[in-house]
Amino acid sequence: MPTISQFYGIKITIFYDDHNEPHFHAYYGEYAAEISIKTGKIHVGRLPSHAIKLVKEWRKLHTSELREDWELARAHKLLKRIAPLE
Repeated sequence: MPTISQFYGIKITIFYDDHNEPHFHAYYGEYAAEISIKTGKIHVGRLPSHAIKLVKEWRKLHTSELREDWELARAHKLLKRIAPLE
């Protein structure tokens, strides 16, 4: 589970063997969620509302980079780090 970004206590990862719609995973303390790259919708899990807001803002800024990392993961290639939310 490569970490591609971290900000405000939130860790963002993409798994190499994930399937389904392109998505990433966000972790905040004991919370975890699977989030669509395309829509920002949480498919599985949950995050506190303040963490959801930060993750969705970050996703909007980095959608193309997330798509690129998703494709790299499908090809089992090294993922690129994505800038944190500042």
